[in-house]
This record gives sequence, C-alpha cells and structure tokens, in this order.
Amino acid sequence: MRRRALGRISALVVAFVAGSIFAAGLTLSGMTEPEKVIAFLDIKEMFVGPFPGGWDPTLLFVVAGALAVALLGFALTPYASVRPWFMTSFMLSKRRSVDGRLVAGALIFGVGWGLSGYSPATALASLLTGQIDTVIFVLAMLPGMWLAGKF
Repeated sequence: MRRRALGRISALVVAFVAGSIFAAGLTLSGMTEPEKVIAFLDIKEMFVGPFPGGWDPTLLFVVAGALAVALLGFALTPYASVRPWFMTSFMLSKRRSVDGRLVAGALIFGVGWGLSGYSPATALASLLTGQIDTVIFVLAMLPGMWLAGKF
C-alpha cells in the first residue's frame, strides 16, 4: 500500500515538473500573450499593405517546432521498448476516425482560441499573473470542460 502511494506521489511530481516546463516554454515563446496570439491567428492581416502587413508570423516557428517534436514522439512511441515513468504503458488513442464530436470540439477550441487569444494550456500558464481576463477565461472554461465530459 505504501509503495502504491509513493508511486502516485512520484507520478504527480513528474506531471507537475513536466507541466511547469511546458508552461515555461509557452511563456518564453509568447504563447501566453493573447494579443500576440490573435495577431498570429489573424491571417487576413497578411494581405493588408506590404507583406506581412499586420500579421505576426513569429509564433509560426513555435508551432512548427512543437509539431516536429510531437510528430516524432507519436511516430516513435509505439515502437519504443521503453515505458513511461510510473506507468505500465503509454496511453495512446486507438481511434482512427474523425467523428462529429471531434469536429465540434476542434471548432469550439479554434473559435475560442481565435477570439480570446487563450487556449486551455496558455490560460492555465497565465493564471499566476493574476490578470482578471485570465481568471475570467479559466472560470468560464472549467464548466465547459465539465460539460464536454458529459457528452
């Protein structure tokens, strides 16, 4: 029993450290600045005046780097002979189809990110700043996450 509790605590510590590193990366890259994110997502600004107009392409490098790491990780994980720390195996989805729930969730995520400049991860990473708009966003996000779990 004591060993199981120690394993759970260790898993929580690893998750906290990994989440903290992720939050630091989001903050250092500017992904926690809603104005910068909205300027990146507003691609119509690319066509106003000389290129790139009012569009801010700097986050493209952040997205490209994250995508490269994720693709490599997802490509290699099923073939790796290692297992994650404090778990028996990696938890990867077996689903290969696109359904209505996935499309609806992606649309809600994209519209919310584009309008507010926050994603769930960047909102949580920004929470420690104490800015009221971040607190309001997270307070509105939590019931939405709970509701999504009901469907």
